[in-house]
Amino acid sequence: MRSRPPFSLSMAAVLTLILGVVISAILFASLRRLEHDNADIEFRQHAKLHVVAIQKSLDNSMRVLTDINQLFVAFGNVSREQFRLFAEPLLARNPTIQALNYQRLVYEADRLAYEAGMREQFPGFSITEKINGVLAPARPRDRYRVVDYIEPMQGNEPALGFDADSYGMQQEAMQRAIDTGEPSATGLFQLLQERGTQRGFIVLMPVYRHGITLTDAPSRRAAVIGFTAAVFRSSDLIAKALAVENPGSLTMAERDIDINVDVGALMNPVWDEQSLIYGTGKLPSIEKSAFGWLLYDQPQPYRQVFQIAGKTWRVEIATPSTLFTKRSSNALWALLAALLFSGGTAFCMQIMANRSRRIQKLVDERTLQLRSVNEDLIADIAARKRTEQALQLRQRAIEASANAIIITSATAPDYAIEYVNPAFERITGYTAAEVIGRNLGLLWEKDREQSGIKEIRGCTLEQREGHAVLRNYRKDGAMFWSDLYIAPVRDDAGNVSHYVAAQYDITSTKRYESELEFQTNRDALTGLANRNLLRDRLGQAISYAYRYGHPIWVLFVDLDRFKFINDTLGHQAGDVLLKAVADRVQSSVRDTDTVARMGGDEFVLVLPERTDAGLSTGIVKRIMDAIAQPLTIEGHEFFISCSIGVSVYPSDGATPEELIKHADVAMYRAKETGRNNFQFYTSEMNERALERLRIEGDLRNALERNEFVLYYQPQVDLRTREIVGVEALIRWQHPEFGMVPPIRFIGLAEETGLIVPIGAWAIQEACRQCKKWQKEGLGHPRVAVNLSARQFTQQDLVDCVAAALNETGLAAEYLEIELTESLVMADVDHAIGILRELKALGVQLSIDDFGTGYSSLSYLKRFPIDVLKIDRSFVNDITIDPDDAAIVASIISLAHSLRLQVIAEGVETIEQLGYLRKHECDQIQGYFFSRPIPAEAMGRMLQDGHRLQAESAGTLI
Repeated sequence: MRSRPPFSLSMAAVLTLILGVVISAILFASLRRLEHDNADIEFRQHAKLHVVAIQKSLDNSMRVLTDINQLFVAFGNVSREQFRLFAEPLLARNPTIQALNYQRLVYEADRLAYEAGMREQFPGFSITEKINGVLAPARPRDRYRVVDYIEPMQGNEPALGFDADSYGMQQEAMQRAIDTGEPSATGLFQLLQERGTQRGFIVLMPVYRHGITLTDAPSRRAAVIGFTAAVFRSSDLIAKALAVENPGSLTMAERDIDINVDVGALMNPVWDEQSLIYGTGKLPSIEKSAFGWLLYDQPQPYRQVFQIAGKTWRVEIATPSTLFTKRSSNALWALLAALLFSGGTAFCMQIMANRSRRIQKLVDERTLQLRSVNEDLIADIAARKRTEQALQLRQRAIEASANAIIITSATAPDYAIEYVNPAFERITGYTAAEVIGRNLGLLWEKDREQSGIKEIRGCTLEQREGHAVLRNYRKDGAMFWSDLYIAPVRDDAGNVSHYVAAQYDITSTKRYESELEFQTNRDALTGLANRNLLRDRLGQAISYAYRYGHPIWVLFVDLDRFKFINDTLGHQAGDVLLKAVADRVQSSVRDTDTVARMGGDEFVLVLPERTDAGLSTGIVKRIMDAIAQPLTIEGHEFFISCSIGVSVYPSDGATPEELIKHADVAMYRAKETGRNNFQFYTSEMNERALERLRIEGDLRNALERNEFVLYYQPQVDLRTREIVGVEALIRWQHPEFGMVPPIRFIGLAEETGLIVPIGAWAIQEACRQCKKWQKEGLGHPRVAVNLSARQFTQQDLVDCVAAALNETGLAAEYLEIELTESLVMADVDHAIGILRELKALGVQLSIDDFGTGYSSLSYLKRFPIDVLKIDRSFVNDITIDPDDAAIVASIISLAHSLRLQVIAEGVETIEQLGYLRKHECDQIQGYFFSRPIPAEAMGRMLQDGHRLQAESAGTLI
């Protein structure tokens, strides 16, 4: 037999192999780019959320420091207790702050007196500094910046009394804070409260002398008397900020993300340990090249720089480099399948060439090599089977891809589709038969003004690779977002014959971005704008109004009696009400107006004036009328009213914060004037709000300081002309304002809940004083005490009254509990139960202000009461108004028919006294006999046996 010729590659096999490798490489590169960009998008989304959480936490911390500073601005001299009460809730809501403190400026001449005063509360106290790493008494210097107040005290004891001026690194921040009046951060240093190497920083804000006008830096330096400060642990600040803003989210380790945060450092790639606030470690890196994304999944680090408290903050978030093979990769599988297919095809071509040569040789030697020919034929059949299997594998790999693969012709202008895989059919809803021969533009329908379409057209015209994000439309018309990568396929001559496109459905990613934007700018319950979007819209409106000279109205809307619905029907019903009110308000204003929910039942409206329509009070009335429409919730019909405050740009403020604040002040004025009305802001309202704030602060401590006193107004029996009882009336002896009447603080006490302990004190004190008069032999007058609505609804009311009687030893029959008519009629069944329990104690019960409410005779019969008190509004005009006279006569007759005593309030003239005596009123109370007087004066009146003058009584007969 002749020897076989040497093996040689055929040109067809070589060209087939090269073309297959080129197509495989293009497909691999396209899929790898798609996977890499998808990982980059996901990484940047998470990184942005972390940066927003860090910046928001820092902003909130600065607002806390500003709120603490405003406490000193509002009150001037703030006590340690006031500082503690104000700081505790702020610290609870802001766990990133280690401590809040007030640093007082103490001069050398005052040091001894200051330390002596502090030792009365803190034995062994002295001004300290750190000498050789140990706290020691501060060395003499002209001035000390002493930590006077600090909250929480636990864990921060070493800082109390520390001279912050002894830390030189705080001087720059302190001077910047004085000159600007804004928060200013120090550099990093070791905190006194910490052991070891724990570091932190402090944010300072100056406190200026109260009432001083600050015009420039020299005047600020001369007026500063101290600083408020917030203390932060560097290692905890960022971790707590992320935990607060992203509860339940993955940890850094679980996300495989590193975060570094520094303050005041230069923007260079090397992180300085001295300025590093927070760091999770130095990321390993690889040598990157223009095509590094082919082999590695490493998104570009995300960096953000912002200014807070006079310092530059830098945040860098990165992820370590990883080989793409460490996780499932469609590109790798596609590459393997394509290479296998290309190799198989080239091998098939080579086999076919060898077969041709063998056939030629067999023609010459068919007799001698018949067996070899048969063997070669068998091998050829096996090779063909392997080739077919390789082709099928490549086809299955493309068809199994989760992304849509499209192959189009390169012939302009149609670029007809020649192949689509099953993923395309699943994503678009079109079958292959419906799209073969058509242009890819069928997915865009009429939405052809997208910038991404221009990019795709540029790729086909320039015959290059391209990438675009597009809005596409499925066969049923539903829109979806896609990430499209397109690459040209060239033939043996280098000409572009086809285009291959990989399409990735990113609708869920886009939806997540939209939801994130909605949560950032919209109220979750009502869908209205939230605080962030409100400030942005109002800021834009102010810019426009400033340019064109148009006014803006800002309306602060608060619902009346919303708490009643929440308390009776629950929060779910309250949410239904808020949604309905939001829809009504939105429908009653223009599309260009902004409606925002501030929280709870508070809404803010921004109404800019337009050239075609001015602003008038009719708009406000229309909004109130819309809200006042009846609303049915869980089968109950409600009529909701509202109180509205209005501020106007530019007369009432030039910034969003000022306009919203002043509208809020005006709204409270509307509440005070009876609710269900609106008020425009005036400067006097702001002064009233500041006074209200101060009174509220002082009211919380008034009970502990024994500043409340009771005055007593006698009640006289018209038959015997003797004093038979007194009504206890509370007064507030304020250390600065003097005697404060109840009208200025009772309503505020009701709102804050302080009326409960104040009312309990009034019952206790009235019982004690009445028992004292009895022991002194001054008779047995009964004492009447008013109950507020808050007191009447407290669960331990009966126990509170019983305790006062037991502790003072006063017999129950000498205590009279007064309740207003409207109070007992609010919930009749509940009121009857409480009244019966009180009656079981043996006390007297009276209905005050009778005639002003809406009680019916059937309800009145069910109440176990002893006395009716005629309201002074009827008594005032009984001698000149026939209607009032008839009402008073009817009340007296009604009470006597029910076997009740009658007391007329507000009797001031002898004519009123004569009318009441004529109609057999039992008792009177008013200025005609006596004004409310202190307990000592009342005791003297009882001792002297003061009675209604005989000559006055004689005129009544």
